[in-house]
Amino acid sequence: MTAVEADAGRLLKGEADEPGWEVDPDDEWGVAVIATVGRQLKLRREAVGMRAAEFGTAVGYGEDMVYKIEGGKRIPRQDYLVRADEVLGAGGLIAATWEDVKRVRYPKKVRELAKLEGQAVEIGVYESISINGLLQTPDHARALFESWQPAYSPDEVERLVVARTARQSVFERSPAPSLSFVQEEATLRRPVGGTMVWRQQLERLLEVGRLRNVRLQVMPTSSEAHPGLNGRIEVLKFGDGTAVGRSDGAFNGRPTTDPKQIRILDLRYGTIRAQALPPRESLAFIEQLLGET
Repeated sequence: MTAVEADAGRLLKGEADEPGWEVDPDDEWGVAVIATVGRQLKLRREAVGMRAAEFGTAVGYGEDMVYKIEGGKRIPRQDYLVRADEVLGAGGLIAATWEDVKRVRYPKKVRELAKLEGQAVEIGVYESISINGLLQTPDHARALFESWQPAYSPDEVERLVVARTARQSVFERSPAPSLSFVQEEATLRRPVGGTMVWRQQLERLLEVGRLRNVRLQVMPTSSEAHPGLNGRIEVLKFGDGTAVGRSDGAFNGRPTTDPKQIRILDLRYGTIRAQALPPRESLAFIEQLLGET
């Protein structure tokens, strides 16, 4: 083996370089998508007469990764699909599969939540323990995921951070949905990730809270008892008049679409908003916290 070949071999990405990105066996749609993409890759590779090792060298990945991706065992990254498209002369057909693959890389529950948030015309959330995922900075989310037990692998953490950040496209929708958030004061004072990450998170809250379609409120620790003390409340409403809601303290914490139960959650959330600081005072409160750091 020449020095050049040795260097090339060391640059190929393999299992140790990219842990994670396994296909969730309980995600039927995800399994089907990755199996289909893998089969297409294998058929095209064989059609041009390339061995797996040769193809892997051409796209910058190890032979083991090529077999795993073609066998539907691994989720290919975008750079793999783009390089494969070029090497196999697929005219963009392989690269285009990224539109489906990129959804599969997010956990199934996250995809389902993101789909609902992407369809909702109104979203109301009360949070008592942590900053809501739609409001988190990537570094804040990363610090949270890194603190969980049992511990996630570094790649799993990054996958979850990317998935959570992707949900925030809800702020870019047009027409813009009506978004309302009530955060307990304690969630704003906890320096998750350290002082710098904490400051950036508070700045992000100010940025979002100033959007015309967003109402961000703070529930002071000094407030009296309110209906949210049992935990998070979420209500998402859709253009056809239907809604879905969830509360840690009601209906066993499971999502509900029952109109009667939605009205109960609406009543509780309305009471919480009435007891929280108004939006302008809430932003002033966050600015004060920033000044104290």
